[in-house]
Amino acid sequence: MEWLKTLLLLVNVGSALVVIALVLLQQGKGADMGAAFGSGTSGSLFGASGSANFLSRGTAIAATVFFASSLGLSMVASQKVSSGSVMSQSVAPASVGVAASEKPASAAQQIPN
Repeated sequence: MEWLKTLLLLVNVGSALVVIALVLLQQGKGADMGAAFGSGTSGSLFGASGSANFLSRGTAIAATVFFASSLGLSMVASQKVSSGSVMSQSVAPASVGVAASEKPASAAQQIPN
């Protein structure tokens, strides 16, 4: 079960980074108006309108993968590891190393001469 959690976490982080990169690569709406009046270059690697379609579809796919992996992570985290709740489990007190019947040493005995 731990490998599934690790895989979902890697997919979640990877898709988040892809969404960030794709959003930063997209042009704003003002860039399209400048290209329409001839003041900008409308040609790109994917064509005049191909980049908007490619980047927006890629962003939608990466966002869907991100949301699905987030949902999967929440489902894996919500499963109970043991039966019963945390409050019902009894924990043994930690041993201090000094028995209750022993008296602590005085400060004069602890300081070496």
